[in-house]
Amino acid sequence: MKPIEIIIAAINHIETHLGTSLALEKVARRLGYSRYYLHHLFTQTVGVPMHVYIQRRRLTEAARQLVYSELPILEIALQSGYESQQAFAVIFKAMYKFPPGRFRQNREFYPLQMRFEVKAPVHDMHLTVKRSADSLIRPARKEDTTAWMHLVRLVVDGFPCLNETEHAATLQKYIARQHAFIMKEKNSAIGIMMLSPASGNIDFLGIHPFYRHGGIMQTHLAKAMSVMTGHQVISTTTYRRGDRADTGHRRTLTAFGFTGGEHLVEFGYPTQKMFLPNTHVF
Repeated sequence: MKPIEIIIAAINHIETHLGTSLALEKVARRLGYSRYYLHHLFTQTVGVPMHVYIQRRRLTEAARQLVYSELPILEIALQSGYESQQAFAVIFKAMYKFPPGRFRQNREFYPLQMRFEVKAPVHDMHLTVKRSADSLIRPARKEDTTAWMHLVRLVVDGFPCLNETEHAATLQKYIARQHAFIMKEKNSAIGIMMLSPASGNIDFLGIHPFYRHGGIMQTHLAKAMSVMTGHQVISTTTYRRGDRADTGHRRTLTAFGFTGGEHLVEFGYPTQKMFLPNTHVF
């Protein structure tokens, strides 16, 4: 199989066996590949190691059950692959910031990890030269909504408490003001960004996992700086240091020169403001 076909097969197997043992070695044996090869390929393609994806998917489906079903918490814990309610409660609180019972009372579901969906055909373009990518970023249009929302589902791990319905509605307002930007390869979005020029804030920035190792993030940050030239610094928010729900987004921002600012609580979730001088040179 082609590499992407291996990933599709792995995802299909994981999604139909979320409540059972899903050790990397077991999945690799099932697919007929080495443990090392599958780990490397999965991490490179999906953006997180397989065990992290599995954990986040299990907790996402458990959160869905807590909000939309009346199943006992113990039963949800067992269905999610945990041996006890206590073990489930510890990791659930670490990731969702509320114990399962309190999360159920709040009745506000949001995903940690959506099922990773690959749109075919998958292309091998990896833009690394900044000037070649600049021209591909443009203001988003209404007809970009489907591609935009598909990418939102792939990068939802970077945005605590993201409500997909609310995001889609907000997107239309940003499009109308020409404050939403998109980069596409054929019909697929590989980078999306919402800006608030008045405040100098990046309200949303998502890069397709396939392109996180190229110059796409750098190109989007440069675009944000060029749009918000009236501000000495640009800002965004992300996870606080040490948050177990963070799959590396804070580390990425830090690597590009962002520094930490004040702690915030957004939609009940602890986050932190991050700042980048508008004179920063990558």
